[in-house]
Amino acid sequence: MTTLPPRFEITPEAIDGVVTEFYARVRAHHLLGPIFAAHVTDWPAHEAKIARFWKGAILFQTGYDGSPMMAHRLAGNVEAAHFAVWLGLFDDTLRRRLDPLAASGWSALAHRIGQGLRMGVEDVGRPKGLVPQLR
Repeated sequence: MTTLPPRFEITPEAIDGVVTEFYARVRAHHLLGPIFAAHVTDWPAHEAKIARFWKGAILFQTGYDGSPMMAHRLAGNVEAAHFAVWLGLFDDTLRRRLDPLAASGWSALAHRIGQGLRMGVEDVGRPKGLVPQLR
């Protein structure tokens, strides 16, 4: 079995640190805090799950079990405009914690994923047959 190299150099511990700091900032954020509080009751479990997601996306580790698209689409209180705020806070956390190369690589990946999630959230409730907005 061939092991894929990481997308960029980062340790699992650094990923854990980014996720922990980011969600501490989310909980204190005036807009994002209430959105997450409506869904997350066990922050350590949520952070561990999201860290597994990022370790899979960056380091190609197994262990994440979930569907980010469905979670965001079914939440009911997540709007497309929230993703820009989320990404801004995430980018700031990356810049604060990581070297510029790792921060840049992770940011680019997060923005690609965020764009897909935003489009999925925008499509919830859109009448069938309507062409999706791809910007």
